[in-house]
Amino acid sequence: MTQDTLIRCPWSLDSQIYRDYHDHEWGRPLHGNDALFERLCLEAFQSGLSWITILRKRPAFREAFAGFAIDRVAEFGDADRERLLADAGIVRNRAKIDACIANAVVARDLDIDLDELLWSFAPPARPRPRKITEIPATTPESIALAKELKRRGFRFVGPTTAYALMQATGMVDDHLAECWVDIGDDTAG
Repeated sequence: MTQDTLIRCPWSLDSQIYRDYHDHEWGRPLHGNDALFERLCLEAFQSGLSWITILRKRPAFREAFAGFAIDRVAEFGDADRERLLADAGIVRNRAKIDACIANAVVARDLDIDLDELLWSFAPPARPRPRKITEIPATTPESIALAKELKRRGFRFVGPTTAYALMQATGMVDDHLAECWVDIGDDTAG
């Protein structure tokens, strides 16, 4: 891992893959139905696992799930499920695989763009946390988002997963106050 003098959020210091994710992706506003669908799926697959496991497997996930193109994943059938369950490159959890496919069907059939739906729950900007202990696991907005997603038929989208999605996609900025990353600064990404 290359060394520099930049101050980062503590969770990103253990590996280069975490550092790259922190510096170039995490917390930056993300839009696009398929891009947000990918993050929704990956957050669900992460449930009960470490995020680094998902980051390491992300290229295999993208290949296995047709680049997370909603329309393509929504058409996955039994042969695809069996293929995914046999793919050692991804997390082979039947419930999570089934949820990803079912969520693609729901996302495809929404009466609103997935992007618009998710971002409608983004809270107003707030000051960055000073300490990692100030970062919540859930918020009223993530609870409301999870409730709405479940109402619409999405699976594996509890309030904690919804909040992690909000953090990852820039709906909230939970970089610590002293962290060098400036979400408004596109030079890092």
